[in-house]
Amino acid sequence: MPAIPKLWIAAPALFIVQALVVYWIGGTERQPAVPYLSQFPKSFGPWTQLREDPTDDAVRAELGADAILSRTYLGGSPQTQGSVFVAWFQTQRAGARQPHSPQVCLPATGWVPESTGELHIQTSAGPITANRYIVTQKTNRAVVLYWYQTPRRVTSGEWESKFWVAADALRDHRTDTSLVRIVTWSSPKRDGTGDAEATHAAVQLAQDLYPELRHQLPGL
Repeated sequence: MPAIPKLWIAAPALFIVQALVVYWIGGTERQPAVPYLSQFPKSFGPWTQLREDPTDDAVRAELGADAILSRTYLGGSPQTQGSVFVAWFQTQRAGARQPHSPQVCLPATGWVPESTGELHIQTSAGPITANRYIVTQKTNRAVVLYWYQTPRRVTSGEWESKFWVAADALRDHRTDTSLVRIVTWSSPKRDGTGDAEATHAAVQLAQDLYPELRHQLPGL
């Protein structure tokens, strides 16, 4: 009989532990006030808001987030654009109210991952690690960065995020968390530099966005 992969056992076990811890602290959970993400700066660093990207009511209902930021920003030139999406969850006591992984959401909307990995990004508020996806949909091509952010830390992995939610809940009696996603568009180029340029723009946006999020989202 083939061996059962350890992840198949560890992942459900971690989910159960997280659920038990979150339920156990429920009566003493200190839920922070909902941040007014509509007041998030329209400009920071070299980035200026180009437009709001309204989230469909059905999508909002599916996400179950308590606050959402969805905008497109312009960088130093009209060619440099970045889409910012932040979904903030006040509590994770209800199992459905958890960040939805872009690994699930993107394919569900027709995007096909072409390559995946992680990027270590240095920011003025400290280093973070983000997931990096190159995705395609017909003739469209984009670079996606995303991470999970809590008052104490940034994590890139879904299961790593669940572990720290449980661990920090015991310490802080809080389970608020955010999913942060950045999208930049890649243009096909003969020399193959389109993805590199889009990644560079996404990293620059992440470097400027993360310190702002540290100020705007509830701290400890």
